[in-house]
Amino acid sequence: MSKILIRGAKVLGGQPQDVLIDGEVIEAVGSGLSAEGAEVVEAGGKVLLPGLVDLHTHLREPGREDSETVLTGTRAAASGGYTAVFAMANTFPVADTAGVVEQVYRLGQEHGYCDVQPIGAVTVGLEGRKLAELGAMHESAAGVTVFSDDGKCVDDAVIMRRALEYVKAFGGVVAQHAQEPRLTEGAQMNEGVVSAELGLGGWPAVAEESIIARDVLLAEHVGSRVHICHLSTAGSVEIVRWAKSRGIAVTAEVTPHHLLLTDELVRTYNPVYKVNPPLRTERDVHALREALADGTIDIVATDHAPHPHEDKDCEWAAAAMGMVGLETALSVVQETMVDTGLLDWAGVADRMSVKPAQIGQATGHGRPVSAGEPANLTLVDTEYRGQVDPAGFASRSRNTPYEGRALPGRVTHTWLRGKATLVDGKLT
Repeated sequence: MSKILIRGAKVLGGQPQDVLIDGEVIEAVGSGLSAEGAEVVEAGGKVLLPGLVDLHTHLREPGREDSETVLTGTRAAASGGYTAVFAMANTFPVADTAGVVEQVYRLGQEHGYCDVQPIGAVTVGLEGRKLAELGAMHESAAGVTVFSDDGKCVDDAVIMRRALEYVKAFGGVVAQHAQEPRLTEGAQMNEGVVSAELGLGGWPAVAEESIIARDVLLAEHVGSRVHICHLSTAGSVEIVRWAKSRGIAVTAEVTPHHLLLTDELVRTYNPVYKVNPPLRTERDVHALREALADGTIDIVATDHAPHPHEDKDCEWAAAAMGMVGLETALSVVQETMVDTGLLDWAGVADRMSVKPAQIGQATGHGRPVSAGEPANLTLVDTEYRGQVDPAGFASRSRNTPYEGRALPGRVTHTWLRGKATLVDGKLT
C-alpha cells in the first residue's frame, strides 16, 4: 500500500499538521513532513478525527435485506466517517447463536468498508424468556462482547440479573433497550401535551426511567457492566448521573435525533418522525445535550434503523419505528454540540470514537492520531453547509428526518487501516 500524506489538517480541531500514513499505520504527525513517494491529500482548514465508531447500528442482514445489507450499511458508515460499527441482533434469524454472529462478522470482513462487530442477543429469539448462547458467541470467531435485545427490553429482572452475571465472567456488557412494556402498550409517541392534543397513545418517560433505575441497581449488585441504549429523557440523565456518582459501572448513549428533534414535529403526522424511544420535549433535548457535554452520557450512537419505503410511507399508526442516521450523525452533532459551544472537536472524537470503541472493545479503533497507531481516520469539511438529499445516500433505505434540512459539515475522506474507503465524498 502506498504512502498517503494528509497535509495541513486540524487534528482534533487543533493547529494544522501533516499526517503521514504508511500502509496500515500512521508513520508520523508533524509540520512540514516530506511528501516524497506519497499521495497527497490537501486538507487545509479541515478537521481530522479518529475514525468514528457506532455502538448501535441495524444492518438488517440476514433476513431484511430489503431494508439494508451489511454491504450497503457499511458503505453508509464509511460515507459518514465510520470505521467500525456494532450490528444489532434483531435480524431474521436473530443473532442469538455463534453461527449467526459469525455470518455477520464474515460479511463485514468480505465487504471491507468498515469493521463490523456483531452484537449478540441476550435472550433466545429476543423473547425475554431464556438466555441466549452468550458464552458461545463470545468464544466464536466474532468474539462478541456486547449483548442486547434492542428493539425489545429485557424486562424480566431475573433474566437481566443472570445476563449481567454471565457476561461479567469475560468482561462483556449488556446493552439495555429501556422500555417497560406494560407502560407502553399502544404507545405512538411521547406522552405529554402534544400526544394529548393529537389523541395519540403516549410513551411516558417513566417507562424508560424505571428500567434504567432497576438495571443500574442490578449492575451494582452483581458488580457487572450495563450500557443504556438511546437514552432520551431528562429523568434518565439524572438516574445515570446518580449511578455514576455511586461508582456503578454504567455507560449511556444518546442518538443524534434525540439531540435535535422534538415531539412537536409529530404534529405533521409524518411517519419519518416515528421512532423508539420517541422524540421527546425541548426540555429533554437540552438535558441530553448538557449531559453529553459533561460526560454523564458517554457516547453518541446512531441507532441507524433503515426501513423500506412501504414501511414508512403509510399512516402513522401502521408505520415502522426508526430513522437512518449513519450518514448524517456527525453533521447533527456539529450543529447541536460544536456550533453551540458545548463540545470542541476533541470532545466529539471522545464521544464518537474513543469511548464507543472502549465500551465495545473495538481493537484498533478510537486510538490517538499519532505515530504507530492504526490509520483509521476521517477528514471533515466543517465549513460546508448543505441540504440533506437522501437520494444520494449509500444506505438502501431513505427514512431520514432531515430531508431538505440544511446541516453543517461533510465527511470528505475516510481511511480504514490506511485504505481509503471515501475520497472527496465518494465511496471507493
